[in-house]
Formats: sequence, structure tokens, C-alpha cells
Amino acid sequence: MGIQSAWRELWKSNPSVIQKKSSVIRRSYAGANINRLTSNWVTNATSVDSELKGSLKKLRNRSRQLIRDVDYARNAIRCIVDNTTGTGVRLQLQVRKQRGGKLDQKINQQIEYAWHQWGRKDSCHTAGKLSWDDITRTAVSSMVEGGECLIRIVRGEKFGRSNIPFALEVLESDMLDEDYDGKSSKKGWEWRMGVEVDKWGRPQNYAFFTRHPGDTSFTTLPANKKRHIIVSAKDVIHLYKVERPGQTRGVPWLASAIERLHHLQGYEQAELVRARASSALMAWIQSPEGELSGDDVEDEERVYDMSPGSIRYLAKGESVHVPNLDAPDGQFEPFIRAMLRALASGVGCSYEAISRDYSQTNYSSSRLSLLQDQQAFKAIQAQLKDNLLQIIFDEWLEVAVLGGTVDLPNYQFDPDRYRQVRWLFPGWQWVDPIKEVQSAQMAVRSGFKTQAQVVAEMGGDLEELLTARKNEIEMAEQLGLKFDTEPDSTKVEDKSNSPNSEDGT
Repeated sequence: MGIQSAWRELWKSNPSVIQKKSSVIRRSYAGANINRLTSNWVTNATSVDSELKGSLKKLRNRSRQLIRDVDYARNAIRCIVDNTTGTGVRLQLQVRKQRGGKLDQKINQQIEYAWHQWGRKDSCHTAGKLSWDDITRTAVSSMVEGGECLIRIVRGEKFGRSNIPFALEVLESDMLDEDYDGKSSKKGWEWRMGVEVDKWGRPQNYAFFTRHPGDTSFTTLPANKKRHIIVSAKDVIHLYKVERPGQTRGVPWLASAIERLHHLQGYEQAELVRARASSALMAWIQSPEGELSGDDVEDEERVYDMSPGSIRYLAKGESVHVPNLDAPDGQFEPFIRAMLRALASGVGCSYEAISRDYSQTNYSSSRLSLLQDQQAFKAIQAQLKDNLLQIIFDEWLEVAVLGGTVDLPNYQFDPDRYRQVRWLFPGWQWVDPIKEVQSAQMAVRSGFKTQAQVVAEMGGDLEELLTARKNEIEMAEQLGLKFDTEPDSTKVEDKSNSPNSEDGT
């Protein structure tokens, strides 16, 4: 009995069952259908940590290899770091007086000066190699490259010229042992890829290697030294992008583009070899008797090495077949652009930012691309502010006050008053400065923006700008100089209300 005959018999015996099954099939999602076109589509209902457990190390190593060897990958990480932290993230204290609500300039300047002094590389970094600005840049680049950045807070020890017993140790993600399976500290806690979490999934401890597992070219670990060190979560900043609930470790940002970039690297290499072979003009000579003598003959077999402009002899009966090596052809550049657009989408940047190719854009498209990039960069900056900058500052201020380096009245009763900070990230240059300045001017005059917002978007500080502007004007007046940038010259006469206007009003 064929399948159709079986269905007819089943329909006759119980048609309601067939109608019910048909309605279920019709109501299902097309994306969940299994047919001959989707039969090889394998999916698993695994947790994010289960997926990371067997893939994290390989993803991290491949991501680093691509960033080392592929120009586009290296430029992608450079683009993200330059646009999020740039030359450094500055802090501006916002501590206000208890009476009147005005900014307390004396206290603000005291804290800012102490922070600036501590931010020198010999003071803030345990190894004495990274300044505070370097640490923020390294944190972003580590997130992109390896998926996460680990910073250990070291208290109780002074480094370099610092009077504050507080410093930071920057660790690669390899130092956190994803295979650690030690005994849990408390009932209900568990180790997940080197991180001990409680029943809520909140990190409690971290299992770090005492030595980098890939540091095999140098001195081996002493026999009496422990393989791991357990560090409390209150002393560790684990910076990574959470993509799914319950995620314990970070994923390299190139993860979705790793395979594509690997094939692109091979394709470009093949095209390069093809182009070299195509450009190497050679000639072959064939004699009636053939020829097998000379320095390039070994065991009566000719040893060939092709080089541009070379002339070769052929043996009797041999002929030459030259393949079509017209390279690079017209498909090379469009294909590279298509691949780089996919890479840019996976990383979170625009194609123009990754490739540095602006030949396909105009002012409108460039500005739209820039605005979209800026939104992505602002999201990264917000993550840095909440998960790194503010946490480090709060911990540093606590130690600075306890050590007597910073004198803050009644800090122990109201510490939040002194933790009010504005983080100033670097701004972005305009595509068309004239139009952008006019737009900002109209926004401020209309009340849609403040001057502080406009200056902050440019990476500046309004307070410093106004102070510098005041000093500039006073100095010009003392020297008897006059420029068209002085405040009086910016006044625009409103001719519409003049008695001499054309309408006579």
C-alpha cells in the first residue's frame, strides 16, 4: 500500500484526526518547519554557558590570530577603541555644597588632583606599565579581542610615587581557568568556567592561574607553588558584554565573523598568487630533438622555478598550456566589499569605518553611518562607566580617604555625596563643521540642548571652556587686541523690529 493509499484509508476511518494534524501544521511557524531544505539545520536547546564551555578557548585563540594577521580585523579593534576611549576618559567631580547647592570647587579640585596623580603608570598599575588611560583602552581592546577583561583590585600596597595603597592588575582572560572544578565554598554555590556563583548566579570567587597557561617559553612553575589562586569577587572587575541571561563568560566580538575572515584571508592570498603568476611574462622554446642538459637538470629531470621574464626549454613532444590567469578580475573588489560589510555588521561598526573606503558614500550616507556608529560607541561607553570607571573611582576614593590623602568632611556619614562624577568621553569630529555648528547653535537657542551637552558631545568640558575663554578675552584686552570672536561682535541686529524696516512697523 502506497503512502497516498494509507492516507485515504486513515481519512475514511477517522477524518477528525487528519483535520487536527493538518491544522497544527498550518499553525506552526515557517522557521520551525522541517523539510528537505532544512533537514540539515541542526540546533540545540543548550544554555549559553554550555555553548561557551567547549568553544571559548578556540574562539579566543582564533580571534587573536585574525587580529594579528588580518588588517581588517586589526582596524576593527582600533576603530572601536579609538571611538570609545580615544586619548582617555576624564572625570569631573560634581560635589556640591550642602548650603546653596553650588559646586564645591575646593573639594572637587582636591579629588581631581589626587586622582590625576594616582593615574600615572607607576602608581595605578601593579606592573608600572599602564597609566589609567592605558588601562581603559586595554579594557576595551581585551573585550573585543578575547570577549572579556579582568582587572584585579590590589589594596594595602603602594606602588611607585603613589601615597594611596591602591592599584590595579590587568589580567588576560586566559588567566581565568574555564576548566576549574574545585570544591564549592558553600552549599548551593557552583563553579562555572572559573567563576564561583551563588544560587542567584552572582559571582563570589574567581579561580585564576598563578601563571599564564600559555607562557611556556619561560621558567616553569616551581613545584611548591600553587597552580591556582582564589580571589574574592569584590576584588575583581569582570568586564564583558552579556548577550544572554545566565552568561558567565564573555564572547569575542569577532565570533560571528571568524570563519568568514579566515576564508577571506585565504581568498586574498589565492588572488595574490594568481595575480603574480599572471604578471610573470615567460617564454618556452621547443627543439626537434628536445634538450636535457644544463645546470637545471638533475637525474635527467628538469627542475623548474618560474620567475618573471624567464625563458625555458621544453623536452621533445612537450607542449605548453597557459591557463587564463587574468587577475585580479572585476569580481575581486565587489566580493571584498560584500565580505567586509558582513564583518562590519558582526563587529558593530560601519563598512566605511572598517575598510576606510569612502568611495561609495556621499555626505548624507556618511553622516547617517557616523550617527549609527556613534550610537554603538555610546552604548560601550555607558557600559564602561557603569561597570568599570565608577566602580574603580568609588573604591579608590574609599582608600584615599582612609589613608588621609584626600580630606573630605563627614565622608563616613555621607559617602555618596562625594561620589558624584561626570565622565567625559572623547567626542567625534563633524562631517560638515559649518552645518553641524549651525545645528548646535539652533538647538541651544531653541532650548533643545544646553551648551554643556554640545561641548560634551565634542569631548570637551564647558567649565574649562568658559574659564579659558574668559582668560583669553582678558589677555586680549590687556594687549590691546581685538578679534571678531569677542562677545560684542556676536550680537546680531534684528532688523525686523527696526523703525526703518520696509514694512514700516
